[in-house]
Amino acid sequence: MLNSSPATKVHLRRGSTDMRMGFEGLCALAAGPMELDPMSGHLFVFCNKSRTRVKILYWDGSGLWVCAKRLEKGRFAWPEEDAREALARVICQAELSMLLSGIDPSRTRKRAWLRTE
Repeated sequence: MLNSSPATKVHLRRGSTDMRMGFEGLCALAAGPMELDPMSGHLFVFCNKSRTRVKILYWDGSGLWVCAKRLEKGRFAWPEEDAREALARVICQAELSMLLSGIDPSRTRKRAWLRTE
């Protein structure tokens, strides 16, 4: 299972990713263009061009996990790739849960509570 703590970051890759990629391809994307360590224990989330499939790459300390979700109907709300912004952005675990449940996090608003990064 994917065990995550409050210290676990969720790195969301903007734009589309070829979903034919497996462990090695997704690791190469995380380490190369995203400039992150795929063996850090953080979650790396990728989506295809039609926004109907998502893959999550996760290192649990002894090996890599690749978890996938395919929608039968509808699309994920996914941030587009923008040349002015970073290729990946960090989202909180609640935003990942909303995104995977079909809620568009960009159309919601956070309350003015104390939040630490």
